[in-house]
Amino acid sequence: MAARHWFAIIALGRDRPGIVADLSECVYECGYNLEDASMTNLGNEFAVLMLVSGAGSKPDGSLQEAAKRLEWERNLTVFLRPVLDPPVHEPVTSDRPYTITAVGVDRAGIVAGVAKCLAARSIDINDLRGFVSEAPQSGTPVYTLNLRVILGADDDTEDLATELHDIGEQLDVEVTLAGDEA
Repeated sequence: MAARHWFAIIALGRDRPGIVADLSECVYECGYNLEDASMTNLGNEFAVLMLVSGAGSKPDGSLQEAAKRLEWERNLTVFLRPVLDPPVHEPVTSDRPYTITAVGVDRAGIVAGVAKCLAARSIDINDLRGFVSEAPQSGTPVYTLNLRVILGADDDTEDLATELHDIGEQLDVEVTLAGDEA
């Protein structure tokens, strides 16, 4: 059986129809399989993260060449990174999904404050979405941060909620922790 090779692909470009088609077709035509992906709009830009794999005695340059072609032909910025270890998909029944939300007047340090708290507790952020909107009547910029995290059985949710609340008070934003419904 041929060895499997893994690559992370990051692509950025001005949002337009067809970016996902361009990238996924590139992966397919080079003989790679799309294993995992996350895609989002960031303002007028579109950002793509993909994990792809392919079999062969060694990775050839076809994926790298195709990525460079997409940069020129489709005006994308594409980064390829070899992934040394294949992803591990072990279900852990003791893990619990939670959502952390922070909302308040836009200011520097909101993401950093919440992320630093989680890092100190060795809690991984599985998904992060942050955006600025205007308050309905005043037009004041309001920042909304949504994080998805997985807490282990040993993680103290009351203590974490209290620490997040304290960080929110320091930053003058409301920070909440809620368990996701199954």
